[in-house]
Amino acid sequence: MITYFLYFFIYAFLGWCTEVIYAALKEGRFINRGFLNGPLCPIYGFGVIAVVNILKPIMDNVFLLFLGSVLITSAIEFTTGFVMEKIFHQKWWDYSEVPFNIGGYICPLFSCMWGIACLVIVDDIHPMITNLAVHIPETVSIVILSILSIVLAVDLAATVNTVLKLNKKLESIENL
Repeated sequence: MITYFLYFFIYAFLGWCTEVIYAALKEGRFINRGFLNGPLCPIYGFGVIAVVNILKPIMDNVFLLFLGSVLITSAIEFTTGFVMEKIFHQKWWDYSEVPFNIGGYICPLFSCMWGIACLVIVDDIHPMITNLAVHIPETVSIVILSILSIVLAVDLAATVNTVLKLNKKLESIENL
């Protein structure tokens, strides 16, 4: 289990880096694209762990790996976007302008991009991450994960509190 928690934090951080770089290239400036204040996008951590574990039996079939990755990442992205909008009354991403989108939560273009990204992750990145993770002593892993978990919990609590307060203020303004 310790290894999976390490994977979660590593991929959540790498996903945040990817989002920030994408936004910086698109907008020409730094934008924290994550829901959280810190440098983590948990959806990426969950997504990679799901893809790697669920699709393990078909890792050698590039077509099935791609198709499965598209389906898994799209399901996670759709569910996360839908639930976050219902809870917080905001969208953190919106593909409404992209053809054939579903509710603005997913679209074929980005679903295919996630599928391609997963091929690279499974073939190239995950083996390196696995090799790194197995060389970290268990005690060190537990200390690192304890610290990261506390920081994540504090960040999540602060972010949720801030968003909910903002939503209440916006609702009050709207009522006026």
